[in-house]
This record gives sequence, structure tokens and C-alpha cells, in this order.
Amino acid sequence: MLPILFLIPLLLSTTSHASVQDFCVADTTASDTPAGFPCKPEANVTSSDFVYTGLSVPGKIIDLINAAVTPAFVTQFPGLNGLGLSALRLDLGPGGVVPLHSHPGATELLIVKSGHITAGFVSSANSVYIATVKTGELMIFPQGLLHFQVAAGKKGAVAFAFFSSPNPGLQILDFALFASNFSTPLIAKTTFLDPELIKKLKGVLGGSG
Repeated sequence: MLPILFLIPLLLSTTSHASVQDFCVADTTASDTPAGFPCKPEANVTSSDFVYTGLSVPGKIIDLINAAVTPAFVTQFPGLNGLGLSALRLDLGPGGVVPLHSHPGATELLIVKSGHITAGFVSSANSVYIATVKTGELMIFPQGLLHFQVAAGKKGAVAFAFFSSPNPGLQILDFALFASNFSTPLIAKTTFLDPELIKKLKGVLGGSG
């Protein structure tokens, strides 16, 4: 007991003198690193660094998917740096879709603001989990797994997503295959898709090879 009682003041003393940083507003003029952006000098930090208004209005709809995705990641909202979260706004027109994609660096929590969204993800065991999420409801997409969102019914929908990282990353499967210079023969070999179909999809999405 006496050794334990002796250690308590020592631990308290060590904790009280530990360096604790409340925040690290990103200096986005520098390069991002695996540990995040370097901190902006605290003397230059203002209240506006902790407020972001970019999700207050609908995003610009992309015709191909009839949807808009407006991010509030660390590059748009530097106050998120080092805090382990970020957000985005999703505007879906009627029939709008966010194609199969993944976020390598974060789990996603989707909250539907208006309308209905059919969404789902594919597990590592190739099990598919799909649900139609209504206004006020939430759905979770585990980190790194392929998932999608589609406006359900004849109306559009609006949702907000929150991520467990200030920079969750994004890779859209269709764009990785058909908007890149990934060669058609290799795509055909690795996906079993018909080469003519691959060429057609590359023509739509702007890929080459």
C-alpha cells in the first residue's frame, strides 16, 4: 500500500505538468502529412477558424449522378485539424446516386435531413447490408468498406455525413476503373468485364488506356 500511496503524488505531478494542446488549426499553406497539417500560430487563430458555413446551402448538382457532395474536411475547414472528425452535405436529386465508394481513413455516420435514401455497404465477407433511411434516421458505414447512397422514391433527398477523421479520404470505384489510365485489357482481366463495355464506360467518364 505504501508504494502505491507514494506513486499517487508523483503521477498527479507528472499529469499537471504535461503539455496539453486544445487545438491545432491547420496551416493549409503547408503540406499535409500522416499526422495532419502543422498548426497555424496561435496568435493568428480567430473565432472564424472554428466556424464553417459551406454546408448551409445546397451544393452544385453533377448531371451524371444527379447529386452534389459538399465536403467539410480539414482542407475546407482547418479548425478540424487533429480533432478526429469531419462532415459533408449530400444533395440528391430524384434518382440521384453516390456510386460505390470507400473512405479509407474513416467510419461514416449518415443522417437524413429530408427525403428517403436507400443506402448500403458490402462487408469484407461479401455480405450486403441495405436499408432505406428516412428523415431523421441514421446509418453507419464502417471504415474502408464499399458503400453507396441513392435517392429513394420520386423526390430528392438531403443528408449530412460525419466522419471519424478530419481527412477521411475518398475512392469512387467507377472513377478508379473508368476515369483513370488503367488499361482496358488489365481491367477486363481483373474484373471479367467485356472490353467493349469498359471502353464505353471510359468514354463516359473520360478514362484512357
